[in-house]
Amino acid sequence: MRRIFLIGFVSMLALTACQSSTDETQQAKENASKNTTITQKENRSEDDSNQDQDHSDESQQDENQEQTKKENELNEENNESEQPNGNEDSDSDEQTPKQEDSNQEESSDSNAEVVDNPTSVEVVVNKQRKLPDGYTPPDLTVPQVPFYFDEFHQKKQMRGVAASALEELFEGAEQAGIDLVAASGYRAYERQEVIFASNVDKHGEEHARQFSAVPGHSEHQTGLAMDVTVAKLSFQLSQDLGDMKEGEWLAENAHNYGFVIRYPEGKTHITGYEYEPWHLRYIGKDVATKVYNQDVTLEEFYNMVP
Repeated sequence: MRRIFLIGFVSMLALTACQSSTDETQQAKENASKNTTITQKENRSEDDSNQDQDHSDESQQDENQEQTKKENELNEENNESEQPNGNEDSDSDEQTPKQEDSNQEESSDSNAEVVDNPTSVEVVVNKQRKLPDGYTPPDLTVPQVPFYFDEFHQKKQMRGVAASALEELFEGAEQAGIDLVAASGYRAYERQEVIFASNVDKHGEEHARQFSAVPGHSEHQTGLAMDVTVAKLSFQLSQDLGDMKEGEWLAENAHNYGFVIRYPEGKTHITGYEYEPWHLRYIGKDVATKVYNQDVTLEEFYNMVP
C-alpha cells in the first residue's frame, strides 16, 4: 500500500513539473511575442522618424534652392543695371561714382521725339529721342565672345552687324593682351522698365535718371550696344575701368571696329548720363572714326545738342 502511495506521489510531482514547464514555455512565447511587437513598434517609430527627417531635409533643401534662385535673380538684376559699380549687393569696397553737373533739362517721355529710323545703325536714342512703342530690333544674335555668365539670356544678344563687329573687337583685344568680358547687350522695353523702376526705388528718380534710361530711351533696346567688363573688377560695371589698361585700350581702339564710348567723361551736360567707360555703341567704322577724331559725342556729331 505504501508503495502504491509513493508511486502516486511521484507521478503527481512529475505531472506538476510538466505543467510548470508548459506554463513557462507559454509565458516565454507570450513574452517573446510582446518583445517582437514592441520591437516592431519601435522600428516603425524609428522609420517614421527617419522619414520625417528625410522630409525635413528635402524641405530644407527646397528652401535653400529657392533662396539661391532668389539671390541669383537679384544678382542678375544688379549686374544688368547701368549704375556704376553695378553689383550693388557686393561686399567689396565700392568706389563712389564721379558726379558731374548736368545742365541738360529733363524732358518728359510725353514730349520726347520718336525716332523715324530705329533700324539704322546710326540711330540716336537719348533722353529727348525714344524708340517707337513695341520696337524690337531685327536679326538679334549672340556674338561669339566670352560672357561673365554661361546660361542664355536676352542680354547676350545684339543685332547681327554689331555682333560681328564685337567679335572682331574682342579678337583685336586678345591679340593686344587685353582680356574683355561681355556683360549686357540687348534689353527689351519690359526689361528696362524693371531696371529703371528698381533704380528709382534705390536712388530716387532724379539720381536714377543720371545713369539709367527711361524705358524706350535705352540704347540697349536698339541691339547696337554692349556693356563690357573685366575679371579684375569682379565683372562689375565700374568707372574704374577707364583708368585700367583695358579701358584705355577700348577708348583708343573701339572706333577701329565701329564702336564708340557712348557716354565719355566730361560730357554729362550733353549726354545726360554719367561717365560709362564700359558702354560700347556700334555706329559703323566710318562714323565711329570721325567721332573719335573729333572727340565729340553722337549728339555733337549730329548737331543734336539740346
